[in-house]
Amino acid sequence: MNRLLILGAGTAGTMMANKMRKHLSRTEWDITIVEKERDHFYQPGFLFIPFGYYNRENIVKPVQKLISKGISLINNEVERIASEENKVLFKDGNSLAYDVLIIATGARIVPDDTPGLKGELWHKKIFDFYTIDGAEALGRFFKTWEGGNLVINIADNPIKCPVAPLEFSFFADDYFTKKGIRDNVNITYVTPLSGAFTKPKASKMFGSLLEKKGINLVTDFFLGEVDNVNSKILDFGGREVPFDCLVTIPLHSGDPVISKSGLGDEFGFVKADKNTLQSILYKNIFVIGDAGNYPASKAGSVAHFQAEVLEKNILSFVNDEPLKESFDGHSNCFIETGHGKGILIDFNYDTEPLPGSYPLPVVGPMKLLKESRMNHFGKLVFKWLYWNILLPGRKLPVTAHMSMSGKRLD
Repeated sequence: MNRLLILGAGTAGTMMANKMRKHLSRTEWDITIVEKERDHFYQPGFLFIPFGYYNRENIVKPVQKLISKGISLINNEVERIASEENKVLFKDGNSLAYDVLIIATGARIVPDDTPGLKGELWHKKIFDFYTIDGAEALGRFFKTWEGGNLVINIADNPIKCPVAPLEFSFFADDYFTKKGIRDNVNITYVTPLSGAFTKPKASKMFGSLLEKKGINLVTDFFLGEVDNVNSKILDFGGREVPFDCLVTIPLHSGDPVISKSGLGDEFGFVKADKNTLQSILYKNIFVIGDAGNYPASKAGSVAHFQAEVLEKNILSFVNDEPLKESFDGHSNCFIETGHGKGILIDFNYDTEPLPGSYPLPVVGPMKLLKESRMNHFGKLVFKWLYWNILLPGRKLPVTAHMSMSGKRLD
């Protein structure tokens, strides 16, 4: 019996397990997922929790219920991947062999790596919303907060869901406006980028939107330390930004097991071919989602599009055929802008977000690089699609590769 082993039952790992179970014979292939957590969170929902739109119960389901019949789930913690021996070693001393390995261990925040960030003010005046505990703590804080300097700071890139900090800023403007205290809240968006976003057209548009909403923009700020005594953040050049509430997007890294196993770059992300998603070190190891070091956004949509490519490449691999499918870096993201509106962007490795319609030319119904209520509804509907279409491994009626259809180059 051959074994396909998948490390991680997040978005990417769950999708791949369910997809591959449909293709690989149960008499020839065992499919096993290793995941230390028993609950699966809809991570885009973390953004909504501080503002009272969701709670924990709205965005969590047991991992076991999300995987198809014929897939084994092992709740255990991996110590190391022994790639030369084609096996995974667990912290309890057990091990498991594999013929093909898919690494879907994701990315994690590492606030401890920034001096002072996880200090005495952690979850008192300093919060993250990239974890369920951080999002809930921030929601409790906002309920009674009467205003001051609200600072949203990205420590450095790469981060999961690169648009989420912008969304948070726009949501904060909406939230405090509805509470009637917007004039008491000075919102500042602090980023290591030279603009509001990584891509020029989108950066210009988001920068204008920040200005329109009265949100200050501080660029080229690389977080060096957090002064808990004086409540301010400092960059490596000595610049300071004071805060009464700091919403941090901490440094990110890959799972520690990747570095321990000699498979990662300096940030602990798996070294992989950006097109085939195959490890550059071992032919029978593949990577998907946030765990890889390819230059794609660490966003859920990337994992969704990668899954269609990886599904075909693994089938080619097990049949001793060349890997024909190529991932182009395709990503699209709904960005909540508050007040019942949103923006949709669609891009890949080579093409930045462009205006136009998606997924169909002219008809849309989504507008690209433009605020609309339809884009806001698209964001809300995505939660249903996530649980019912994407995680079960079903195909969405959109292409995995970015299409220029419906886009304008102006």
